[in-house]
Amino acid sequence: MTQHHVIRIWDLPTRLFHWTLAAATIALVATAKLGGNAMLWHERLGYLMLALLVFRLAWGLVGGRWSRFASFLYSPARLLRYVRGGGQPHVDDVGHSPLGALSVFALLIVLVLQVASGLASDDEIAFTGPLARFLSGEWVGRATWYHADVGQYLIYGLVGLHLLAIAFYALVRRRRILRPMITGDKVLAEPVPASRDDGRMRALALVLVALAALLAWWVSRLDAGGGF
Repeated sequence: MTQHHVIRIWDLPTRLFHWTLAAATIALVATAKLGGNAMLWHERLGYLMLALLVFRLAWGLVGGRWSRFASFLYSPARLLRYVRGGGQPHVDDVGHSPLGALSVFALLIVLVLQVASGLASDDEIAFTGPLARFLSGEWVGRATWYHADVGQYLIYGLVGLHLLAIAFYALVRRRRILRPMITGDKVLAEPVPASRDDGRMRALALVLVALAALLAWWVSRLDAGGGF
């Protein structure tokens, strides 16, 4: 009989981040398309996204074992082996797979660029980013162009690929990759070290969330000459 092991892979802060990021992304797209008064909420959600990304970058260094960037930094050779079907499922598919890791890093980079360009953009109608006053008109124009005409479409593409990957794993490989991001646990054929997900880790996450929120608030105050 095959023995199965239930292992905590995704800690609670990572799971909350994941679903909050998904909701914030959808809301940002919706408010951008609605325009008008909805742009006020688009701006607020942009600061929320900034705080989320700052938290995730920090959590990628000190969070649960499988949420740390070090756990899914794969070499090009290992990625190629995985794509060709020559990987090690009991290792590669515990946390983020090599392909999944590539998707995570790509999405984080694109979201960081989208938030940064938004903070530096000026639509000359309803919104001027708090960083715009520190930049030349040329750079503000570039940021505005990227934010409106490039970045959002990169996000659409990456989100679409993400959804296709979920469908592929569910329908072709018969693997449920959404449930572990809800419960935190994976059922594995071989034991692996679990992610730490106790009270101290969650308290650390709350401290990081507070610091990230404080940073986002400070950035929001720059357009008014505010600060600490």
